[in-house]
Amino acid sequence: MTEVSEILKSVLSTIRVPRPGDRVHKDECAFSFASPESDGGLYVCMNSFLGFGSKYVERHHAKTGQRAYLHITRTRKTQEQKTAENKEDDSNSGSGDPPKKKPTRLAIGIEGGFDVEQEQYQEEVKLVLFPDRQEVTSDDLASMPDVVRERVSLSMAGLQAADSVSHTLQVQQWDGEVRQESKHAAELKQLDNGVKIPPCGWKCEVCDLQENLWMNLTDGMVLCGRRYFDGSGGNNHALLHYQQTGYPLAVKLGTITPDGADVYSYDEDDMVLDSKLPEHLSHFGIDMMTMEKTERTMTELEIAVNQRVGEWEVIQESGTTLRPLWGPGLTGMKNLGNSCYLNSVMQVLFTIPDFQTKYVSNIDKIFNEAPSDPTQDFKTQVAKLGYGLLSGEYSKPAPDPGDDPNSSTEPRGDQVGIAPRMFKALVGRGHPEFSTNRQQDAQEFLLHFINMVERNCRSGMNPSEAFRFLVEEKIVCQQSQKAKYTQRVDYIVQLPVPMDQATNMEELQEAERHREEAESSGAPPSAAPRAKIPFASCLAALSEPETLIDFWSSAVQAKTTATKTTRFASFPDHLVIQIKKFTFGLDWVPKKLDVSIDVPDTLDLSALRAMGQQPGEELLPEVAPLPLMTPDVEVKAPVLDDSTVSQLCEMGFPLEACRKAVYYTGNTGIDAAMNWVMGHMEDPDFSAPLVLPGSSSAPGTTPTESLPEEHLVTIVSMGFSRDQATRALRATNNVLERAVDWIFSHLDDLESMDVSEGGRSGGGSEASREPPPGPHVHDGTGKYELFAFISHMGTSTMCGHYVCHIKKDQQWVIFNDQKVCASEKPPKDLGYLYFYRRVVE
Repeated sequence: MTEVSEILKSVLSTIRVPRPGDRVHKDECAFSFASPESDGGLYVCMNSFLGFGSKYVERHHAKTGQRAYLHITRTRKTQEQKTAENKEDDSNSGSGDPPKKKPTRLAIGIEGGFDVEQEQYQEEVKLVLFPDRQEVTSDDLASMPDVVRERVSLSMAGLQAADSVSHTLQVQQWDGEVRQESKHAAELKQLDNGVKIPPCGWKCEVCDLQENLWMNLTDGMVLCGRRYFDGSGGNNHALLHYQQTGYPLAVKLGTITPDGADVYSYDEDDMVLDSKLPEHLSHFGIDMMTMEKTERTMTELEIAVNQRVGEWEVIQESGTTLRPLWGPGLTGMKNLGNSCYLNSVMQVLFTIPDFQTKYVSNIDKIFNEAPSDPTQDFKTQVAKLGYGLLSGEYSKPAPDPGDDPNSSTEPRGDQVGIAPRMFKALVGRGHPEFSTNRQQDAQEFLLHFINMVERNCRSGMNPSEAFRFLVEEKIVCQQSQKAKYTQRVDYIVQLPVPMDQATNMEELQEAERHREEAESSGAPPSAAPRAKIPFASCLAALSEPETLIDFWSSAVQAKTTATKTTRFASFPDHLVIQIKKFTFGLDWVPKKLDVSIDVPDTLDLSALRAMGQQPGEELLPEVAPLPLMTPDVEVKAPVLDDSTVSQLCEMGFPLEACRKAVYYTGNTGIDAAMNWVMGHMEDPDFSAPLVLPGSSSAPGTTPTESLPEEHLVTIVSMGFSRDQATRALRATNNVLERAVDWIFSHLDDLESMDVSEGGRSGGGSEASREPPPGPHVHDGTGKYELFAFISHMGTSTMCGHYVCHIKKDQQWVIFNDQKVCASEKPPKDLGYLYFYRRVVE
């Protein structure tokens, strides 16, 4: 033990005690999904507090020279141990700790909330010294010198007490019951209509439904609540009443107690507090102090739903017994709290060879070149996720919490799988939506991830090019018959859903008549049939010419009518198609179209290839309309239609681009300005400030002396040249964050242009310069085959559940978080995102 003591003395300076704010990774390896529950446990560096599985701890020791690691192992308690503890809980319930209770609050990490530690483990902790893996126990430390014992003991105790990063990021205290006071509560208008509500026996005043009833606090109308996506719930009569009257607040009958009640604000679209609820209820004869709860609150309903999440019965193919699958490429992913959108997207992406080659085939090189904190390195975490999904190391049955770990039982559908906590935290960092535990749109996350790949693949192979394609838009002025061609980059084809093309229109119309009759008679409506839309109709809706009204034609210098057609200027290796199921009703309430589309297994889009300018076809001149200022004064700020500028800004376009759009279309309205925006989005100076003809600066430039030097230094430190940094800042009005975004989205332009401090190439005139090459795209035949699709269940992208189906070796496989099974009836007609790969002839 003297030898160990001497070693600890020599490395004592490298052993740190965690302080508040330190990131402690004691649940997950930085390079793999090893955890304290894995074989070999987890080694936590006592200097950097990074965690490493048994496979990677030697690598870290060799690279850093760090010798002291805290070794954490957890083994699941046997059923006998759990039973003994439960008996002890029961016997001590009167005086000791109470037994575990079911959740009573829609919350995590607080009293009454969900217990995030669903399994019970025995944990063992000891100090291990490398390279010989010498173990030091607490008893060993007791016999060492005070200075060694105190430092090491404090470090070990600090690491054990510290919250892990994964716990802090993914299982924060979250209380779904925290509600805000309604803005309508204080001054709520209540009608003196003589309405008095009895203490029981309520029913909907429209359809006679006797449950899920809400009383409007303005006029006392008792109406049923919303219909859920599965057909249960109410018939939307309370919501329809609000839309007709604008009366904002309603209370759920049956939830009223002396402590409060469920109050919903339709205007604020949320559960709210009403500090004057006793007064508002008393207006309709309800004594809050005498009421008893007879209905489940919204919180209780949500808890029940959350407790059912992950059950096989709530997803597609629930009527068949599905065969679990195990092995490489068949690894499940744990749901980290509404992370099924991320799970589904990443499962599909790592079926694509480009992503496998970039991140998994090069994993050793990526790990060797990883920075000192690999948990914050994009390439490292993507490679780690890809290897975890494809290797098969984590594709094995999950133990049943009720089984003895030493017993052999029939494998269940759930897998051990992987929990992508580090990955989710990294890709969501700083994003207002993906950094949360709320449900998200899988299509938006796919684009977000592709954007991150683009930013992190400045050199070498870029796997997102597999999706990248060029779209050609052709606008023809109907008065002059002259045309304008523009190209833009895209990654997803968005297909509209033409509901008027349903093949079962008679059935839908008949169902609508029955629904109206049921509403008028008060009878409950029957389930509505699903609209059947031909895929060919969706494709036709995308490709048919669009009529543009009030189009500003540079040929006739006036507003006229034009037609716009959209075609593929290139075909990507992998084509993503989004069915635009999510829309808004006439009342601006989000809704999901319940449609079945006969999406084909093979697809030929060759007829939609762009042809470019045709022989004899004249182009619209690229000239601006007449100046918008009087000629007898110096150049000054143009008189722009502020309302049009504001409308464009609300759509998310940069202010300067909006000002230019309004200026160059002669204040002719939102449609003309929008056409200009869509036609110039890829211009290098799209976001540059508007500079009038005759002013001292060239369009889109900013004087060199006005460029902040600290911004230039920051961008140059990221690996870009000073000229490139200058161009990015000029294009974004010197806003650093926008400049960084701009430079990553214009990499191809920047790498092909010789930009100088003055904004011009040093040699040759502007007219003699070759135009820069466009973004790099893969092109080939327009013939494809379906290999994956992502489905969504629920009424909105912000709720519900995602699963994906992937074709593996001619067998469809369904990935539902941790469940991976052979698919018996893949619901290809109900998908949301479809993934095709090019058929090589």
